[in-house]
Amino acid sequence: MSVDIRIRRGAKIYLKGESEKILSEASPSKTFALKPNNFFGIVPRLMVKEGDKVAKGAAVFHSKKDTRILFTSPVSGIVKEVIRGAKRKILKIVIEQQEGDIITHKVPPSNSFDRESITEVLLKSGAWPFIKQRPYGITADPDLIPKAIYVSTYASAPLDVDFQFLLKNNKEDFQSGIDILNALVENPVVLSIDAAFSGFFEKIKGVELLRIKGPHPAGNVSVQIHKHMPINMGEKVWEVRPEDVVNIGKLFADGEYSAQRTIVVAGESVLNPQYIKTKIGALLTAVTDIAGFDKSQQNRFINGDVLTGKEEASDGHLDFHNNLLTIIPEGNHYRMFGWLPFIDNKIPSLSKTSLSWFFGKKGFSVDTNMNGEKRAFVVTGEMEKVFPMDIYPMQLLKACMAGDIEKMEALGIYEVIPEDFGLIDYANTSKIEAQEIIREGIELMIKEV
Repeated sequence: MSVDIRIRRGAKIYLKGESEKILSEASPSKTFALKPNNFFGIVPRLMVKEGDKVAKGAAVFHSKKDTRILFTSPVSGIVKEVIRGAKRKILKIVIEQQEGDIITHKVPPSNSFDRESITEVLLKSGAWPFIKQRPYGITADPDLIPKAIYVSTYASAPLDVDFQFLLKNNKEDFQSGIDILNALVENPVVLSIDAAFSGFFEKIKGVELLRIKGPHPAGNVSVQIHKHMPINMGEKVWEVRPEDVVNIGKLFADGEYSAQRTIVVAGESVLNPQYIKTKIGALLTAVTDIAGFDKSQQNRFINGDVLTGKEEASDGHLDFHNNLLTIIPEGNHYRMFGWLPFIDNKIPSLSKTSLSWFFGKKGFSVDTNMNGEKRAFVVTGEMEKVFPMDIYPMQLLKACMAGDIEKMEALGIYEVIPEDFGLIDYANTSKIEAQEIIREGIELMIKEV
């Protein structure tokens, strides 16, 4: 069975530096890192200390609230460093790769899959964090049975991934991962695909196909859930990224924790934009050495897309979930009379006072310049034009800023996560940090509700 969803509100932003359909192997990464900040709502408790030897698949830390949820090492090696921030908050656990042991798990045969045995393997292996839960976008609760599980292969963010190409060599593992996820839920897994070209995803068995068409943020799972199967009070929905479905399939094939991660290195500063195979938490240099980038200028390295990604140092590590590394020039310059319309104003904009609409799909040169300063947060109607959900985004933001839990509930806080406001951050002329406001609102909901 398939369902068609067409999104009209939103925006397609074309940028220079789109990746070629080339798949390469990354350079060896000397170190790998796990970042507790990649797991929203998780308070980590370390299970290792600096100097400890760890096997591939060995637990590095667990959730303080649920000790069954383990976060494991993608490689064997030695814990080189535990980096802490303010109030000794754990920011990063760095593991230096060395030859060592690999932990294997006893997995049930495919003809006897059941929820309990699958959950046990996912928890013990450290693969459970691949599963996120709505509301809030937190790590899933293993004791709950979700209303549905969504796997979205439709990516609409600027320079985002083509999962059809990325997973072309993992079709069998992807099907295996879907079969395993189906044992965790009563209804078939919902697989979101591109309505224009679905490729091998259309042949995946045991799923409900959700054909998506439309501009960003049509690729966001929140939008797809909202249009297809809205979350009611007390209901839970799970989400798994496509390559993590493959990792789950690999785990049940050989009993080893799989940390496969294929990264698209894209952006105007990249010399050879392409797809590069590596592992979760690898050094950025392991992929940038292959793709290359313009070293004659100052660049911004972003774990993720330009709208919702996180800034990373050039010698930092890849985040846990994302498949995209974007590199663009820093915006450390300013234009005289930059507010004048049609004067050297070719940056991509949703306003007709910019020349960007004239250049169509050629791809725009962008940097990190804000092109303005923070202004009053007033009603303009800009947010509603790019927000396809039946939610009032400005009113929800104001309720979050006021900490009004009842209004936040009434205005749809259960249906959104911060990344759903990435386009609003871009389109809104007030320059407010909408994603940060929503994140703080969700943290308040978790704490109080």
